[in-house]
Amino acid sequence: MADRIRSLLDAGIALSSELSLDALLQRLTDTAAELTGARYAALGVIDPNRTELESFVTTGLDPETFAAIGDLPRGRGILGVLIDEARPLRLHDIADDPRSVGFPRNHPEMRTFLGVPILLRGVAYGNLYLTEKEGGGDFTTEDQELVTLLASQAAVAIENARLFESAKRWSDRLESLIEVGNALATEDELSRMLDLVARRLREILHARFVVILLRSDGDLRIDAVAGEVDVAVGASASLAGTKAGRVLERGRSERVDAVIEDPESDLELTRELGMLTALFVPMRIRSDVMGLIVAGDKLVPDLRFSSEDLRLAETFASRAAVAADQARRVQRDAFRRVVQAQEEERRRLARELHDETGQALASILLGLKTLEEAGDVSELGERVATLRSRVVETLQDVRRLAVELRPAALDDFGLEPALERLVSGFAEQTGLKVELESRLHDDRLPQEVETVLYRIVQEALTNIVKHANAGRVSIVVTQRAGSVGAIVEDDGRGFDPEQDTNGGIGLIGMRERLSLLDGSMTIESAKGKGTTLVVEVPLR
Repeated sequence: MADRIRSLLDAGIALSSELSLDALLQRLTDTAAELTGARYAALGVIDPNRTELESFVTTGLDPETFAAIGDLPRGRGILGVLIDEARPLRLHDIADDPRSVGFPRNHPEMRTFLGVPILLRGVAYGNLYLTEKEGGGDFTTEDQELVTLLASQAAVAIENARLFESAKRWSDRLESLIEVGNALATEDELSRMLDLVARRLREILHARFVVILLRSDGDLRIDAVAGEVDVAVGASASLAGTKAGRVLERGRSERVDAVIEDPESDLELTRELGMLTALFVPMRIRSDVMGLIVAGDKLVPDLRFSSEDLRLAETFASRAAVAADQARRVQRDAFRRVVQAQEEERRRLARELHDETGQALASILLGLKTLEEAGDVSELGERVATLRSRVVETLQDVRRLAVELRPAALDDFGLEPALERLVSGFAEQTGLKVELESRLHDDRLPQEVETVLYRIVQEALTNIVKHANAGRVSIVVTQRAGSVGAIVEDDGRGFDPEQDTNGGIGLIGMRERLSLLDGSMTIESAKGKGTTLVVEVPLR
């Protein structure tokens, strides 16, 4: 007995110095077998719900037998008795106990049994299971006492190892969050920032893959990928009828423990990705949901993500949302400065064309008129008349260019007079019938709103001339509480918006201008049925 007590003390010292939880559990199992002379020993760790075993460590089974048994036990039969009752149990023959459910195929024969719970402060961490005592005898009271002492030492050691591993996990997570935070303060390239978030989150979650998607023109665009998944950065993903779209619509995170059983899952995409479990975490900043983080398949035997994993992914999603919002603001500010610079340059050119070039041509006209009246030479008069006609045409072109560059009426009188002049000139040049209906209030709109709406109507008319083959155009400008909008409708040939979702450079320019003011644009069209363009800009 003294030798066994000494072995128990030595084991306790060794256990207290072991900080790796996996190594600690294996050493406990081996020590219990040595102290009792058991041929086989196992240690089952109880899951957080305390209803079954989440892991099972064994000794005495060779690798071939272990593999042949298949799935590890979850805590049924005799193993479940210790989970439910949490007190030592000794049996002469497992099969004689009515609570026994037998052994799986390929399992070695076992009769004698000793089970001891691993308890600390009344909380069960797991159970030690010992079978087949050497010599064929039953486990003794002394065996039970020794294993109970070992279990009490084991409980402290397991708690210490869990605390150490938990502290290490949180330290690693904190380092990753600090790295992401530093990158957020210094990194000006969104793609690199999102790639860092995806890689670090995958490492911490132990996920097979992490994908970050951002909203783009009504769909999602894949902006970062980390891990084992066959998707390309820059590819588009549909929102309609997908799990991702529904999660974004609801605006809250979701954990899916069995993707194949989720009625909202896209089965074709699930098979393509080989995804069994998943996390869907919206990237939210204030009330704006900018995108989504999707993590698939935790690389543990269970595969399922935990509630802690979900909270951690939400923390990373908030960092990614801030990065995306900053990038969007920088991009918007840069584009705004470009547009403002363009408009300023338009003003300057329009002023120079009107004030300098136009006046110079007008002076030439006066000089030509003097020459015409001065002589009676027919040939000279004809040449002067031809030259005068060309100067008149050039002067008209200059005035038209000045208006197109930046109509003075837009700066001096506002949107409605500027649109009236635009429509009048357009109808005169093209021969189209153009109707303008204005429902604006008397007060002037903000200058940037007037400029954007004027340019969009101007571009729409240009597109109609180039592509629509229309005979009639209707323009309605309406101001409501909190917004102003414009509707441009033509009876031209139309087109299929499904096959031309982005449009040409003109439509892209319209969308970019509207994005500066958080405006919206929709296009309704069908082949042979004309086109209707609807834009709306909020008034702040």
